Amino acid sequence: MDVFPTTATPAAVGPGAGIPLTQVAPYLHEVPTTFRADMRVPARVIADEALLQEMRRDHSLLQLVNVTTLPGILGAALGMPDMHEGYGFPVGGVAATVLPDGVISPGGIGFDINCGVRLLASELTRGQVAEHLEVIVHELSRSVPTGFGRGGRLHLSPEEMDQLLNEGVPFLVGAFGLGSVEDLAYLESGGRLPGASSGAVSVRARQRGQDQLGTLGSGNHFLEVQVVDEVFDARAAKAFGLFEGQVTVLIHTGSRGLGHQVCTDAVRVMDNAMQKYGIQVPDRQLACTPFSSKEGASYFAGMCAAANFAFCNRQVITQRARDVFARVLAGNGLPSRLRVVYDVAHNTAKLETHRGRKVCVHRKGATRAFGPSEEEVPAAYREVGQPVFIPGTMGTASFVLVGQDRAREVSFSSTCHGAGRSLSRSAAKRRVAGHELRHAMEKQGIVVRCASNAELAEEAPMAYKDVERVVDAVHQVGIAGKVARLRPLGVLKG
Repeated sequence: MDVFPTTATPAAVGPGAGIPLTQVAPYLHEVPTTFRADMRVPARVIADEALLQEMRRDHSLLQLVNVTTLPGILGAALGMPDMHEGYGFPVGGVAATVLPDGVISPGGIGFDINCGVRLLASELTRGQVAEHLEVIVHELSRSVPTGFGRGGRLHLSPEEMDQLLNEGVPFLVGAFGLGSVEDLAYLESGGRLPGASSGAVSVRARQRGQDQLGTLGSGNHFLEVQVVDEVFDARAAKAFGLFEGQVTVLIHTGSRGLGHQVCTDAVRVMDNAMQKYGIQVPDRQLACTPFSSKEGASYFAGMCAAANFAFCNRQVITQRARDVFARVLAGNGLPSRLRVVYDVAHNTAKLETHRGRKVCVHRKGATRAFGPSEEEVPAAYREVGQPVFIPGTMGTASFVLVGQDRAREVSFSSTCHGAGRSLSRSAAKRRVAGHELRHAMEKQGIVVRCASNAELAEEAPMAYKDVERVVDAVHQVGIAGKVARLRPLGVLKG
């Protein structure tokens, strides 16, 4: 069985096959408001023809059209090239609603609030690390718990949990010494969303997150030791401190059970409250209320708190990785420092100003992509723009991109967040044997640590779209530019 097959794109047959799309610019397609009477704005998709064919085979295009019906939506509902079917919103969907009375929808953020990606850069080359790689990955697997329900080693008192939810990574650095003040400058929003309130997080959500800090979880979460395989933009790569042959670490995880429960709680509340506000949506999974409402304000405060938890989760894992590199490499006379290049969030709602309006930008499986003119870009990157990380699939590649100013006018300063699924997890397991995938990766020289072959099969490369094609689409449309490609050397999978 070929577990790394060439992606084939047959003609679309599925729920999206009959939805009309007109190309309005290279890589940019539109479903006009004439398609359905309840559409308030067009639906726009960034993709090439092959990616569009994949989208037509599931409900993602229909879900994007449904998003256009949300009260207060501005401009268009946007689909990124990694778009696929999700809960309410498609994964890879972006929508901005005008404040104060435009809605906020938990389905437009997702259950894994602030699932995000952090890149750490070493000072080492692949050759320097090669003989130590097996030990490094093994020690990472011992230091970072993976899998459903696995707990971490950092236990907080109720008072400390409140502070962490309200203050994010700055509290974790100050109270526990997990990282440095320097790290904060290279985290989106400084590792803290200021709208957070621990009081908006239910007892059940706290219980589900109590022992989860410093854990990967399951599904598509991972920690990879990688190498910079190719540089496309030398200027941006230099600004980010990246060079060909360099060893890096990519962390992909989120808010674990705490964020899932925050979303679950809010969907239930908003589903019951919509009638009170006279809101009707074509899909109950789009449950929403005005941002300014009691329900909207409470959800936003809880969402921000869950996002802070996720930032802190990646911060704890960062320190575990630093400890491993120090333990394995320092004794061999090698530099072990791991520097935070950046930490980007997806699955968030952010308050921003676009087109002269203050809006709530829903990024569901989408990443912020600020260009160099944005003040929030770290000073060291101001001349090039914000780093963006697009993880691919095990055995293929991930990409470093840089946000472009054009993204502000095209996509509310947003871009894609990954390769995007093309097969469900159950379908992937029917098509791929986990032990064969493990063997194929090991033949490529990739060290693999995953407790279950079944979970490994769920994330097989054939279960995802072609990440090179996805990245090329956002590069060509001008919302995020290619900087470097990263190849996996060692994989620790959740």
